[in-house]
Amino acid sequence: MLVEEAKGKQADGSNTPHYDLRQIDCDPNFWYPVAWSHKVRPGKTFAARYAGHPIALIRPEYGPVYALEDRCAHRQVPLSKGVVDDKGCVKCCYHGWAFDRAGKCVTVPYLNKEGVGRPVKSYPCREKSGLIFIFPGDPALADKVPVPDVAQVGNPEYKTRMFSPRLKCHYTFMHENLMDMNHQFLHRRQMGSITARFLGQDKGDDFLEARYSFARKGGNQPLAEALIFGKHHDYEDREQPVEEVVSIRTTYPYQTLQIHDKDGDLIMDLWTSYVPLGETQQVTQAFGLLSVKKPKWNFLLNLAWPALGIFTHRIFEEDREIVEMEQNAWRELGGDHNVEVFPVVKSLRALLARSGVPNKYAHPVETVSKSEDAA
Repeated sequence: MLVEEAKGKQADGSNTPHYDLRQIDCDPNFWYPVAWSHKVRPGKTFAARYAGHPIALIRPEYGPVYALEDRCAHRQVPLSKGVVDDKGCVKCCYHGWAFDRAGKCVTVPYLNKEGVGRPVKSYPCREKSGLIFIFPGDPALADKVPVPDVAQVGNPEYKTRMFSPRLKCHYTFMHENLMDMNHQFLHRRQMGSITARFLGQDKGDDFLEARYSFARKGGNQPLAEALIFGKHHDYEDREQPVEEVVSIRTTYPYQTLQIHDKDGDLIMDLWTSYVPLGETQQVTQAFGLLSVKKPKWNFLLNLAWPALGIFTHRIFEEDREIVEMEQNAWRELGGDHNVEVFPVVKSLRALLARSGVPNKYAHPVETVSKSEDAA
Protein backbone atom coordinates (compact mmCIF):
# COMPACT_ATOMS: atom_id res chain seq x y z
CA MET A 1 0.00 0.00 0.00
CA LEU A 2 1.30 3.44 -0.89
CA VAL A 3 0.99 5.80 2.08
CA GLU A 4 2.41 9.28 1.78
CA GLU A 5 2.04 10.83 5.20
CA ALA A 6 4.58 10.57 8.01
CA LYS A 7 4.07 10.94 11.74
CA GLY A 8 7.50 12.49 12.28
CA LYS A 9 9.86 11.55 15.09
CA GLN A 10 9.48 10.94 18.78
CA ALA A 11 11.27 13.03 21.37
CA ASP A 12 14.08 10.47 21.53
CA GLY A 13 14.62 10.78 17.76
CA SER A 14 13.22 7.38 16.84
CA ASN A 15 10.71 7.10 14.05
CA THR A 16 7.08 6.81 15.08
CA PRO A 17 4.80 4.36 13.26
CA HIS A 18 3.19 5.50 10.01
CA TYR A 19 -0.55 5.14 9.56
CA ASP A 20 -3.09 5.38 6.81
CA LEU A 21 -4.27 9.00 6.96
CA ARG A 22 -7.93 7.91 6.85
CA GLN A 23 -7.38 6.07 10.14
CA ILE A 24 -6.15 9.19 11.93
CA ASP A 25 -8.83 10.54 14.26
CA CYS A 26 -9.27 14.20 15.09
CA ASP A 27 -7.37 15.30 18.19
CA PRO A 28 -10.17 15.68 20.77
CA ASN A 29 -8.26 18.33 22.73
CA PHE A 30 -9.80 21.19 20.76
CA TRP A 31 -13.16 22.95 20.77
CA TYR A 32 -15.56 21.45 18.22
CA PRO A 33 -18.97 22.86 17.23
CA VAL A 34 -21.79 20.36 17.64
CA ALA A 35 -24.89 22.52 17.09
CA TRP A 36 -26.11 25.93 16.01
CA SER A 37 -27.16 28.11 18.96
CA HIS A 38 -30.64 28.72 17.58
CA LYS A 39 -31.31 24.97 17.47
CA VAL A 40 -31.10 24.67 21.27
CA ARG A 41 -34.06 26.60 22.64
CA PRO A 42 -34.50 27.75 26.26
CA GLY A 43 -35.90 25.02 28.48
CA LYS A 44 -35.17 22.35 25.87
CA THR A 45 -32.65 19.60 25.11
CA PHE A 46 -30.87 18.78 21.85
CA ALA A 47 -29.16 15.59 20.65
CA ALA A 48 -25.69 16.07 19.13
CA ARG A 49 -22.65 13.90 18.54
CA TYR A 50 -18.89 13.98 18.43
CA ALA A 51 -17.26 10.89 16.86
CA GLY A 52 -18.71 7.88 18.68
CA HIS A 53 -19.94 9.95 21.62
CA PRO A 54 -23.62 10.98 21.94
CA ILE A 55 -23.98 14.45 23.46
CA ALA A 56 -27.03 15.99 25.13
CA LEU A 57 -27.11 19.79 25.00
CA ILE A 58 -29.32 21.38 27.65
CA ARG A 59 -30.32 25.03 27.73
CA PRO A 60 -32.08 26.06 30.97
CA GLU A 61 -34.60 28.89 30.91
CA TYR A 62 -31.90 30.94 32.62
CA GLY A 63 -28.16 30.46 32.43
CA PRO A 64 -25.75 29.07 29.85
CA VAL A 65 -26.14 25.92 27.81
CA TYR A 66 -24.33 22.81 29.06
CA ALA A 67 -23.38 19.39 27.67
CA LEU A 68 -23.69 15.89 29.15
CA GLU A 69 -23.20 12.40 27.84
CA ASP A 70 -26.48 11.53 26.17
CA ARG A 71 -27.11 8.43 28.27
CA CYS A 72 -28.88 8.30 31.59
CA ALA A 73 -26.74 6.48 34.16
CA HIS A 74 -29.74 4.30 35.07
CA ARG A 75 -30.91 2.54 31.88
CA GLN A 76 -28.80 4.37 29.26
CA VAL A 77 -31.85 6.14 27.79
CA PRO A 78 -30.91 9.37 25.91
CA LEU A 79 -31.10 12.38 28.19
CA SER A 80 -31.88 14.45 25.10
CA LYS A 81 -35.33 12.82 25.25
CA GLY A 82 -35.82 14.25 28.74
CA VAL A 83 -37.20 17.52 30.09
CA VAL A 84 -35.55 20.53 31.71
CA ASP A 85 -36.91 21.40 35.16
CA ASP A 86 -37.20 24.83 36.74
CA LYS A 87 -33.80 24.40 38.42
CA GLY A 88 -32.11 23.92 35.07
CA CYS A 89 -31.53 20.19 35.55
CA VAL A 90 -32.38 17.61 32.91
CA LYS A 91 -34.77 14.81 33.93
CA CYS A 92 -34.63 11.48 32.16
CA CYS A 93 -37.84 10.70 30.30
CA TYR A 94 -37.97 7.15 31.76
CA HIS A 95 -37.80 7.32 35.57
CA GLY A 96 -37.22 11.04 36.08
CA TRP A 97 -33.65 10.84 37.36
CA ALA A 98 -32.38 14.44 37.37
CA PHE A 99 -28.86 15.59 36.51
CA ASP A 100 -27.28 19.01 36.97
CA ARG A 101 -24.83 20.76 34.64
CA ALA A 102 -21.87 18.94 36.24
CA GLY A 103 -23.51 15.58 35.50
CA LYS A 104 -24.30 14.86 39.15
CA CYS A 105 -27.49 12.92 39.79
CA VAL A 106 -29.42 15.22 42.13
CA THR A 107 -32.73 13.34 42.27
CA VAL A 108 -34.02 9.79 42.09
CA PRO A 109 -37.66 10.74 42.65
CA TYR A 110 -38.94 7.41 44.00
CA LEU A 111 -36.12 7.07 46.57
CA ASN A 112 -35.97 9.85 49.12
CA LYS A 113 -32.25 9.41 49.60
CA GLU A 114 -29.10 11.28 48.61
CA GLY A 115 -26.20 9.67 46.77
CA VAL A 116 -28.25 6.87 45.21
CA GLY A 117 -27.97 7.73 41.52
CA ARG A 118 -24.69 7.68 39.64
CA PRO A 119 -23.36 10.69 37.69
CA VAL A 120 -22.99 11.04 33.93
CA LYS A 121 -20.05 12.54 32.08
CA SER A 122 -20.13 16.28 31.49
CA TYR A 123 -18.27 18.15 28.74
CA PRO A 124 -16.81 21.67 28.85
CA CYS A 125 -19.21 23.74 26.77
CA ARG A 126 -19.02 27.24 25.28
CA GLU A 127 -21.23 29.31 23.02
CA LYS A 128 -19.72 31.67 20.46
CA SER A 129 -20.47 33.07 16.99
CA GLY A 130 -23.86 31.37 16.87
CA LEU A 131 -22.36 27.93 17.56
CA ILE A 132 -22.25 25.64 20.58
CA PHE A 133 -18.80 24.12 21.11
CA ILE A 134 -17.77 21.21 23.32
CA PHE A 135 -14.30 20.08 24.38
CA PRO A 136 -14.37 16.28 23.98
CA GLY A 137 -10.80 15.70 25.20
CA ASP A 138 -9.15 16.15 28.61
CA PRO A 139 -11.35 18.62 30.55
CA ALA A 140 -8.29 19.90 32.42
CA LEU A 141 -7.02 21.37 29.14
CA ALA A 142 -10.24 23.14 28.13
CA ASP A 143 -9.42 26.51 29.70
CA LYS A 144 -5.96 26.49 28.10
CA VAL A 145 -7.26 26.03 24.56
CA PRO A 146 -9.01 29.04 22.98
CA VAL A 147 -12.45 28.74 21.45
CA PRO A 148 -11.89 29.62 17.77
CA ASP A 149 -12.64 33.07 16.44
CA VAL A 150 -15.01 33.35 13.50
CA ALA A 151 -13.85 36.78 12.47
CA GLN A 152 -16.76 38.34 10.59
CA VAL A 153 -19.73 36.96 12.53
CA GLY A 154 -21.47 39.96 14.02
CA ASN A 155 -19.50 42.41 11.88
CA PRO A 156 -22.09 44.79 10.37
CA GLU A 157 -19.88 45.29 7.31
CA TYR A 158 -20.47 41.67 6.26
CA LYS A 159 -23.46 39.52 5.42
CA THR A 160 -23.15 35.93 6.66
CA ARG A 161 -24.80 32.65 5.76
CA MET A 162 -24.63 29.36 7.68
CA PHE A 163 -24.33 25.88 6.26
CA SER A 164 -24.01 22.48 7.91
CA PRO A 165 -23.91 19.59 5.45
CA ARG A 166 -23.27 16.00 6.49
CA LEU A 167 -20.82 14.08 4.31
CA LYS A 168 -20.10 10.37 4.06
CA CYS A 169 -16.34 10.73 4.18
CA HIS A 170 -13.39 11.11 6.53
CA TYR A 171 -12.72 14.70 7.58
CA THR A 172 -9.26 14.68 5.94
CA PHE A 173 -10.83 14.49 2.47
CA MET A 174 -12.55 17.81 3.18
CA HIS A 175 -9.30 19.54 4.17
CA GLU A 176 -7.64 18.27 1.00
CA ASN A 177 -10.52 19.28 -1.25
CA LEU A 178 -10.60 22.91 -0.15
CA MET A 179 -6.82 23.32 0.05
CA ASP A 180 -6.24 22.03 -3.48
CA MET A 181 -7.56 24.63 -5.92
CA ASN A 182 -6.23 22.68 -8.90
CA HIS A 183 -9.54 20.83 -9.28
CA GLN A 184 -11.44 23.65 -11.01
CA PHE A 185 -12.05 21.37 -14.00
CA LEU A 186 -14.62 19.69 -11.75
CA HIS A 187 -16.58 22.98 -11.53
CA ARG A 188 -16.46 23.89 -15.23
CA ARG A 189 -20.25 23.72 -15.60
CA GLN A 190 -20.72 26.23 -12.77
CA MET A 191 -17.72 28.51 -13.27
CA GLY A 192 -16.67 28.15 -16.89
CA SER A 193 -13.06 27.50 -17.83
CA ILE A 194 -10.76 28.89 -15.16
CA THR A 195 -7.25 27.97 -14.09
CA ALA A 196 -5.76 28.28 -10.63
CA ARG A 197 -2.36 29.92 -10.33
CA PHE A 198 -0.38 28.98 -7.23
CA LEU A 199 1.11 32.08 -5.60
CA GLY A 200 2.91 30.56 -2.62
CA GLN A 201 2.48 28.99 0.79
CA ASP A 202 3.34 29.39 4.46
CA LYS A 203 3.46 26.61 7.02
CA GLY A 204 4.22 25.94 10.67
CA ASP A 205 3.77 23.23 13.25
CA ASP A 206 -0.03 23.59 13.37
CA PHE A 207 -0.94 25.43 10.15
CA LEU A 208 -0.59 25.49 6.39
CA GLU A 209 -1.70 28.30 4.08
CA ALA A 210 -1.77 28.29 0.28
CA ARG A 211 -2.52 31.30 -1.94
CA TYR A 212 -3.96 31.29 -5.44
CA SER A 213 -5.29 33.58 -8.13
CA PHE A 214 -7.57 32.49 -10.96
CA ALA A 215 -7.31 33.11 -14.67
CA ARG A 216 -10.48 32.82 -16.71
CA LYS A 217 -9.88 31.00 -19.99
CA GLY A 218 -13.41 30.96 -21.29
CA GLY A 219 -17.07 30.60 -20.39
CA ASN A 220 -19.41 33.09 -18.78
CA GLN A 221 -18.72 34.48 -15.34
CA PRO A 222 -21.48 33.41 -12.89
CA LEU A 223 -23.95 36.21 -12.11
CA ALA A 224 -23.54 35.96 -8.34
CA GLU A 225 -19.76 36.17 -8.65
CA ALA A 226 -19.95 39.19 -10.96
CA LEU A 227 -22.38 41.09 -8.72
CA ILE A 228 -20.24 40.56 -5.62
CA PHE A 229 -16.68 40.67 -6.95
CA GLY A 230 -17.07 42.68 -10.11
CA LYS A 231 -16.85 41.84 -13.78
CA HIS A 232 -13.92 39.67 -14.83
CA HIS A 233 -12.70 39.71 -18.40
CA ASP A 234 -11.62 36.87 -20.63
CA TYR A 235 -7.96 37.53 -21.42
CA GLU A 236 -7.74 34.53 -23.76
CA ASP A 237 -4.01 33.87 -24.31
CA ARG A 238 -2.79 36.98 -22.52
CA GLU A 239 -1.51 36.90 -18.95
CA GLN A 240 -4.40 37.84 -16.68
CA PRO A 241 -3.60 40.31 -13.89
CA VAL A 242 -4.23 39.23 -10.31
CA GLU A 243 -7.70 40.59 -9.49
CA GLU A 244 -8.23 38.63 -6.25
CA VAL A 245 -6.06 36.47 -4.04
CA VAL A 246 -7.64 33.37 -2.55
CA SER A 247 -5.98 32.16 0.67
CA ILE A 248 -6.86 28.74 2.09
CA ARG A 249 -5.55 27.97 5.54
CA THR A 250 -5.78 24.91 7.75
CA THR A 251 -5.01 25.90 11.33
CA TYR A 252 -5.58 22.53 12.92
CA PRO A 253 -8.36 21.45 13.22
CA TYR A 254 -10.18 24.36 11.51
CA GLN A 255 -10.05 25.63 7.94
CA THR A 256 -10.62 29.03 6.36
CA LEU A 257 -10.84 30.50 2.87
CA GLN A 258 -10.41 34.24 2.38
CA ILE A 259 -10.59 36.33 -0.76
CA HIS A 260 -8.84 39.70 -0.92
CA ASP A 261 -9.32 42.10 -3.82
CA LYS A 262 -6.48 43.76 -5.77
CA ASP A 263 -6.31 46.51 -3.12
CA GLY A 264 -5.87 43.96 -0.33
CA ASP A 265 -9.35 44.40 1.14
CA LEU A 266 -11.07 41.28 2.48
CA ILE A 267 -14.21 40.66 0.43
CA MET A 268 -15.12 37.08 1.41
CA ASP A 269 -14.33 35.05 4.53
CA LEU A 270 -15.24 31.38 5.02
CA TRP A 271 -14.68 29.55 8.31
CA THR A 272 -15.40 25.85 8.63
CA SER A 273 -14.98 23.01 11.09
CA TYR A 274 -15.24 19.33 10.18
CA VAL A 275 -16.67 17.37 13.09
CA PRO A 276 -16.31 13.58 12.92
CA LEU A 277 -19.32 11.36 13.47
CA GLY A 278 -19.20 7.65 14.28
CA GLU A 279 -16.53 5.57 15.91
CA THR A 280 -14.36 5.28 12.78
CA GLN A 281 -14.88 8.97 11.90
CA GLN A 282 -15.78 8.16 8.29
CA VAL A 283 -18.80 10.46 8.38
CA THR A 284 -18.34 14.20 8.85
CA GLN A 285 -20.64 16.98 10.01
CA ALA A 286 -19.41 20.30 8.66
CA PHE A 287 -20.24 23.64 10.26
CA GLY A 288 -19.48 26.64 8.08
CA LEU A 289 -19.98 30.39 8.12
CA LEU A 290 -19.56 32.32 4.87
CA SER A 291 -19.26 36.11 5.18
CA VAL A 292 -19.32 38.50 2.21
CA LYS A 293 -18.31 42.17 2.44
CA LYS A 294 -21.24 44.49 1.81
CA PRO A 295 -20.67 46.72 -1.23
CA LYS A 296 -21.26 50.46 -1.26
CA TRP A 297 -24.72 49.79 -2.67
CA ASN A 298 -25.97 47.17 -0.25
CA PHE A 299 -29.00 46.29 -2.37
CA LEU A 300 -26.61 44.63 -4.86
CA LEU A 301 -25.59 42.05 -2.26
CA ASN A 302 -29.20 41.51 -1.21
CA LEU A 303 -30.08 41.05 -4.87
CA ALA A 304 -27.26 38.55 -5.40
CA TRP A 305 -27.74 36.68 -2.11
CA PRO A 306 -30.21 34.02 -3.34
CA ALA A 307 -28.11 33.48 -6.48
CA LEU A 308 -24.97 33.19 -4.35
CA GLY A 309 -26.68 30.55 -2.23
CA ILE A 310 -27.63 28.51 -5.29
CA PHE A 311 -24.16 28.94 -6.80
CA THR A 312 -22.26 27.85 -3.64
CA HIS A 313 -24.67 24.95 -3.12
CA ARG A 314 -24.03 23.62 -6.62
CA ILE A 315 -20.26 23.94 -6.17
CA PHE A 316 -20.44 22.15 -2.84
CA GLU A 317 -22.58 19.33 -4.21
CA GLU A 318 -19.95 18.67 -6.87
CA ASP A 319 -17.30 18.55 -4.14
CA ARG A 320 -19.50 16.31 -2.01
CA GLU A 321 -19.85 13.76 -4.78
CA ILE A 322 -16.09 13.67 -5.28
CA VAL A 323 -15.05 13.27 -1.63
CA GLU A 324 -17.65 10.57 -1.09
CA MET A 325 -16.32 8.72 -4.16
CA GLU A 326 -12.83 9.00 -2.67
CA GLN A 327 -14.11 7.50 0.58
CA ASN A 328 -15.79 4.65 -1.30
CA ALA A 329 -12.55 3.93 -3.16
CA TRP A 330 -10.65 3.82 0.14
CA ARG A 331 -13.16 1.33 1.49
CA GLU A 332 -13.15 -0.88 -1.62
CA LEU A 333 -9.35 -0.89 -1.94
CA GLY A 334 -8.79 -1.53 1.75
CA GLY A 335 -6.73 1.57 2.36
CA ASP A 336 -5.30 4.82 1.01
CA HIS A 337 -3.87 4.34 -2.49
CA ASN A 338 -3.83 8.05 -3.38
CA VAL A 339 -0.74 9.17 -5.28
CA GLU A 340 -0.27 12.84 -4.37
CA VAL A 341 2.06 15.04 -6.43
CA PHE A 342 1.11 18.60 -5.39
CA PRO A 343 3.57 19.74 -2.66
CA VAL A 344 0.92 21.77 -0.81
CA VAL A 345 -1.39 18.79 -0.37
CA LYS A 346 1.55 16.58 0.61
CA SER A 347 2.40 19.08 3.35
CA LEU A 348 -1.26 19.23 4.39
CA ARG A 349 -1.43 15.45 4.71
CA ALA A 350 1.66 15.51 6.91
CA LEU A 351 0.07 18.21 9.11
CA LEU A 352 -3.15 16.23 9.52
CA ALA A 353 -1.24 13.01 10.21
CA ARG A 354 0.99 14.42 12.94
CA SER A 355 -1.80 16.49 14.53
CA GLY A 356 -4.37 13.70 14.83
CA VAL A 357 -4.51 10.46 16.78
CA PRO A 358 -4.47 6.96 15.20
CA ASN A 359 -7.76 5.24 15.99
CA LYS A 360 -8.01 1.84 17.62
CA TYR A 361 -8.48 0.14 14.26
CA ALA A 362 -5.30 1.62 12.75
CA HIS A 363 -2.28 -0.56 12.05
CA PRO A 364 1.20 0.75 11.21
CA VAL A 365 1.97 0.67 7.50
CA GLU A 366 5.26 -0.91 6.48
CA THR A 367 5.81 0.71 3.07
CA VAL A 368 6.05 4.45 3.41
CA SER A 369 7.44 7.18 1.19
CA LYS A 370 9.62 10.01 2.45
CA SER A 371 8.02 12.48 4.83
CA GLU A 372 5.68 14.84 3.03
CA ASP A 373 6.96 17.69 5.17
CA ALA A 374 10.16 17.53 3.18
CA ALA A 375 8.26 18.25 -0.04
